Amino acid sequence: MENENKNLNDLFTFAEFDEMESEHIAAPRYSYWKSVFRTFFRNKFTVAVAVLLLFILVFAIVQPMRSGYSPIIAPNINNADMKFLKPSAEHIFGTDHVGNEVFDAVWAGARNSIIISFVSVAINMLIGVPVGALWGFSKKMDKWMIEVYNIVANIPFLLLAMILCYVLGAGMKSLIITMTCTEWIIVAYFIRTQVMIIRDREYNMASKCLGTRTGTMIVKNILPYLISVIMTYISRMIPSLISYEVFLSYLGLGLGTTNASLGQSISLYTSYMKGYPHLFWIPVGVLAIISISLYIVGQKLADAADPRTHM
Repeated sequence: MENENKNLNDLFTFAEFDEMESEHIAAPRYSYWKSVFRTFFRNKFTVAVAVLLLFILVFAIVQPMRSGYSPIIAPNINNADMKFLKPSAEHIFGTDHVGNEVFDAVWAGARNSIIISFVSVAINMLIGVPVGALWGFSKKMDKWMIEVYNIVANIPFLLLAMILCYVLGAGMKSLIITMTCTEWIIVAYFIRTQVMIIRDREYNMASKCLGTRTGTMIVKNILPYLISVIMTYISRMIPSLISYEVFLSYLGLGLGTTNASLGQSISLYTSYMKGYPHLFWIPVGVLAIISISLYIVGQKLADAADPRTHM
């Protein structure tokens, strides 16, 4: 009998009871941002587009610094041999009607368009998101902010932008002011709507009953759920603002003649469509590639930011 008990003790080990261990939940570790990037980089096509976009953005910033292109520097007009050269190994995009390198003009314009759109979006988001979050919680604020929004929303943006460009004059600073003076309230209204959708959920009501401050609820309970929505909005806003800048520059109201712009290049080369169509289509193609790449990457990043895709 004693031998049997010894054999049983060798085969089995009694488990010890630990109150702290009994409260431990056996679940895999979860990191939100690691899951976001894991989901984003899972799609090879998205990664390829992101690499292309990163290359374009870096190249658009660096190339004009090396070329030193400026539309106010008079080219060598007397040299007729340098005019309207076709794209080649020496002249990648060819030359225009005054002998300027189209390659340098296009990338200098792309740099200005990218800088203006990114700075404008950053300002709109930095103002619009906090204001919209407070707007969605405060009923007192909602009464007069909704009236301001109704006035601004009923004014066509392009009409207001054209008027402001006339008043402020041409230039990068005036164009940024034009694209941010009213767009931030559009962003704020969008965020306000999203906040109102989720502010009355059970966990927010419980936090409110426990005395949690409004600012803490917004930062910890509301905004984390809106990251994917905000990224989606940004992915649409950046190409939209690039298009606005190009259109205003096309009309001669944007950066003016002293700064390079894709819109200025398109406007300038439109008159040479019949004989030299590449002068027009090259800046249009660069604009399309930048806008489409920004939209695709932004949308995929927004999808990856949605916790429901983290499986």
